[in-house]
Amino acid sequence: MTTELEPVTDPYIRPYRPSDRAALGDICVRTAHAGDDASPLYPDPELLPTIFAYPYVELEPDFAFVLDDGSGKAVGYVLGAPDTAAFAERFRTAWLPGVTERFPAPVGPARTPADEMTALLHTPERMVRDELTGFPAHLHIDLLPAWQGRGHGRALMSALLEALLRHGVPAVHLCMSRANTPARAFYDRLGFRLLTVDDPGPVWYLGRPTTP
Repeated sequence: MTTELEPVTDPYIRPYRPSDRAALGDICVRTAHAGDDASPLYPDPELLPTIFAYPYVELEPDFAFVLDDGSGKAVGYVLGAPDTAAFAERFRTAWLPGVTERFPAPVGPARTPADEMTALLHTPERMVRDELTGFPAHLHIDLLPAWQGRGHGRALMSALLEALLRHGVPAVHLCMSRANTPARAFYDRLGFRLLTVDDPGPVWYLGRPTTP
């Protein structure tokens, strides 16, 4: 008696689908602490995706791509906004009202990492900086650890850069924790360069053209 095996499909890059939402939330949390799992720091697992993942797929779905493991499951993603200033405004008017009941604006100084992130949620204008006007788009990219170092991050980035270029966007930037040194090496290899920003705090701003 023989057993018919399901065909094996290689991992590939594809556009985001609404059915990927839970996987995106999981990836976001499991890579948010300088590349490591941030779940011990945030009691509500939806907080970080509500800031850094869900608004992008809701407001800019044409610039959301995932790494599919070959079985239909997303194990990495890249999310972009072609116009950061316009995105921040839509975040304020179209996204924030729908999540404020679950994550109300903090009162008083932040006492926990969750307080700090909730404050970021309620200040989308922080994304808009005069020094970055030459790099109007911005992005977030994350892969689960088992899928890193295998060329998938480069493929995800290429998919987003091509989409931005087709949209007429000349350059893109990102913000990253200085503590995540492996990520900095990855961005350097992809042609990102350090951008000068006043009082950046514990982060780096990096940018590059969308052209190859």
